[in-house]
Amino acid sequence: MNNHAEEGSAPVRCDAARRRALVAQAHALGVPRDYGRVRRLAIVREPRELFCIGEDIHQRRQWLAPRAARAYARLSAAAAADGVELQLVSAFRSAEYQLGILERKLARGQSIDEILRVSAAPGYSEHHSGRAVDLTAPGFVPLEEEFEHSAAFAWLVANAARFGFALSYPRDNLHGIAYEPWHWCWRRTRRGPRTGAED
Repeated sequence: MNNHAEEGSAPVRCDAARRRALVAQAHALGVPRDYGRVRRLAIVREPRELFCIGEDIHQRRQWLAPRAARAYARLSAAAAADGVELQLVSAFRSAEYQLGILERKLARGQSIDEILRVSAAPGYSEHHSGRAVDLTAPGFVPLEEEFEHSAAFAWLVANAARFGFALSYPRDNLHGIAYEPWHWCWRRTRRGPRTGAED
């Protein structure tokens, strides 16, 4: 897998009006109007630009915001140097894509409460920021708690912070989202206000 952030870039086109429309659609599908306040989650802006970070386990190209992409490349290279293989499952997801996830799960008969326990509502996912990655390792089922028993997870716990990445949803997190040992998000390292997305 190619983890070079310089492989290509793409602009992102989701303005505030479009984002509001997508959130309104999510409310119409059953997402509570006080979702953000109750879950302590803010609306997340999409970045102005995305860099390709290589392919995921399904051979789909994945993207992150520029600084997060460079940090991920360093993280991945350091893990490989230590003999740890990190496999990419997912990175940037648009609010529109997140709405599609919600619609598909509802169509399969899942309740809105079940869905929001494991997926952030459209507009609120860290994946919209272009700073979050879902990871797995060889021999582990993607997006399952069993990942916490992998050498890759142990390496991330010990080393991810050096590259600016943190586990977003530990057990019993304040957002009421299920434990996700696979979900890591790059945090801004410079001082200044956070805007929910990298410029």
